[in-house]
Amino acid sequence: MIGPRGFPLFWRIFLLIWLAMVVTVLAANLATRELVERERSSIEREKGLRDVGQQAVTIRETQGLRAARRYLREQGRELSLFIALLERGQRGDSLPPEIRERMKEGWLRHRPVVLHLPGHYRLVAWPREGGEGWLDPRWFRWLQMAIGFVVITLACWWLARILAKPLRHMEHTARQIADGDTSLRVSERISRRRDEVGAMATAFNDMTDRLCQLLERQKHLLRDISHDLRTPLSRQRVAIELACDAGADVELMDSIRRQNERLEAMTAQILSLYQVQDQRWSMPRSPVEPVRVMQTVLRDAADYAEHQRVDCHLNVADGVREMLVLGDADWLQRAFENVLQNALDHTPPTGVVSVLMTATAASMTVRVQDQGPGVEAGALAHLFEPFYRTDQARSGQGWGLGLAIARDIIAVHDGSVTAENLAQGGLEIRIQLPLFSDGVEPL
Repeated sequence: MIGPRGFPLFWRIFLLIWLAMVVTVLAANLATRELVERERSSIEREKGLRDVGQQAVTIRETQGLRAARRYLREQGRELSLFIALLERGQRGDSLPPEIRERMKEGWLRHRPVVLHLPGHYRLVAWPREGGEGWLDPRWFRWLQMAIGFVVITLACWWLARILAKPLRHMEHTARQIADGDTSLRVSERISRRRDEVGAMATAFNDMTDRLCQLLERQKHLLRDISHDLRTPLSRQRVAIELACDAGADVELMDSIRRQNERLEAMTAQILSLYQVQDQRWSMPRSPVEPVRVMQTVLRDAADYAEHQRVDCHLNVADGVREMLVLGDADWLQRAFENVLQNALDHTPPTGVVSVLMTATAASMTVRVQDQGPGVEAGALAHLFEPFYRTDQARSGQGWGLGLAIARDIIAVHDGSVTAENLAQGGLEIRIQLPLFSDGVEPL
């Protein structure tokens, strides 16, 4: 159940971006204004311009304009400044054009220092080329861009984090559930969030609970039906034998017996499938030689292969015969049998089934190749699902359980099973199992 929603994520994102823009503009303007004021005050303070201006006014009134200009040139050379004394109301035509333009500009472009002095005078000072105290307006633009970049980057990082982190958690949880760990759910910390992410996490957990309940009911239903069918099937087989002894029609009884055997085999496979799934975490394990297990499987299948007029070839790479995997020999034999049986069933008479066993430093690969019609590309992903049969196999004797059982057995052994069509025709089932190291104690 989804609880009351808090502040929507949409408005969080909108307001976060809007605030980031506002903060960027305000911070850049405040920083620029502060730097401009500091620069102007630093020139005034460090250069002692006010004292110079007052002295220049005194010289102007006592010795004339020329003496005042000479004094200002001398002071300007010492201070690395250009200094001009203007009377109040004077337009400053003697100033350079760029300085006059700067005096008219707003605070964004740094203006020269203008000091108002007694006697209706103004002192205008600006740095000489390369002198201290001059901040080019382009420097302020770069400062604004830098502040904006930092603020927006932090906002985007926070936004990406609040969105990506819970989504990554949900994706990881979903993948683990798909791999078989149906006990996992999205963490309560995320599902308690009062926004769209929390609502999605809650809905995800509810959906997973419902699906797991349905799958569990389906599994129990099939297992219980299969288990309950074994007793009446056994009694039916006894009744068939008694009817045969009593002189019933032989052909009819043989047909009934064959159907009875098929039903018993199907129920046995269904029970085997769920037995593997139930023992996933409790199966006892010990070092097993896969090559020896495969040899046993091929030896047991020799009569069936001869009846199908199919040859089986085993090719073992150098050094693979002594390699071990950690698991159960009987279950591995069952998995190999099911894969080999699938290859024999779909290989035409006079064909060949090839079994190739190779290894790397960490794993062993078993490839079973047949010469059948192959499988449609869209069906390869479903080949190991229970009760799934391709169009080419619908007229066969199976129920689509053999490869599903093999997949679950290999998964219990921490391995994987894949299928692909061969370029020359036919299907290849590839089994990969991790190798057992002598330094690891068996479970």
